[in-house]
Amino acid sequence: MITHIVRMSIRPDVSEEQVDAALQRMADAGAEMGSDTGAEAGVFGRDYGDTFDFAAVSQVADLAAYEALMNHPAHLEVDRVGLSLVDRFHSIDITDDPDPEIGAKIADIHRRRFDAHPDILSLVEAIDDYRGSGVPGRL
Repeated sequence: MITHIVRMSIRPDVSEEQVDAALQRMADAGAEMGSDTGAEAGVFGRDYGDTFDFAAVSQVADLAAYEALMNHPAHLEVDRVGLSLVDRFHSIDITDDPDPEIGAKIADIHRRRFDAHPDILSLVEAIDDYRGSGVPGRL
């Protein structure tokens, strides 16, 4: 099982209308991705207890499902709509997989994703505080 967690804060210059549109797209995408990717559970909403504004959690069974989730067209569209609104984005993966190479395999999924979608890599690289797997120069 892999639990993928993202936490984000919105730039102060972003309008409430932009945030609302991005949030609606995220909600719609979550429904689209579940059956297509094998995501077993998920939640998206406000993040309380720290300085992030929103967070999402997705659970998938294995690396194949994780890669399907990361590359689903709806997920890519959410990134294209939402990442430009973000000034901090932290991505965390937790797994009970005993494979000692699982971290490198997760990072490879992100590297392949960024290689295939350089526009998304550019959006990620523009975020002041991005932490997560597989971004060149930021591991």
